[in-house]
Amino acid sequence: MFEGAEHSENTTRRPSPSRLSLESRRSFLGGLLGLGSFLVGALLSVPLIRFALFPLLRRTTELKESPVGALTDFSSLTEPLMRTIQIEQVDGWRKAVSEKAVYVTRDSQGQLRVLTSICPHLGCTVPWNKEKNQFACPCHGATFAPDGTRVSGPSLRGMDTLESTARDGQLLVRFQYFRQLVSDKEVIG
Repeated sequence: MFEGAEHSENTTRRPSPSRLSLESRRSFLGGLLGLGSFLVGALLSVPLIRFALFPLLRRTTELKESPVGALTDFSSLTEPLMRTIQIEQVDGWRKAVSEKAVYVTRDSQGQLRVLTSICPHLGCTVPWNKEKNQFACPCHGATFAPDGTRVSGPSLRGMDTLESTARDGQLLVRFQYFRQLVSDKEVIG
């Protein structure tokens, strides 16, 4: 009996062939289940990643130039002149044309500048006050010089200038929207 116990300790148990095939089948199915779960999770995460990255990758409407008028109209400019421009915006399949007021003025060097009529404080439309020779915001009392620089009021910066070019005798402007309530000019659309 002593010899039989010794003999059973030295021998290692070998799994039966049916048990080997069962374990390999289980590990194969487990691996297949893991791979399938990974692929389904990856596919489901694509919309979430796209949703998270959309604001960073989104390109708003292409910025097109709008005609303001002939350069000869602004040759004898002594005070800001308001002009209305048409802005074409294409959003997917929808095309919208809107009108925006801009002011054409001269800077300290005598160069033409185009200013947006939107107050950089809270977005009110700023009219030109001919009697006071300044722009005056009717909402919160911000005032601006004829060239758009800040004079007084709650606005943290002067009126925003727009990119303008002269081509074929026409003054063209690229209208943009800027962040309000900040001291630096920051384009938002």
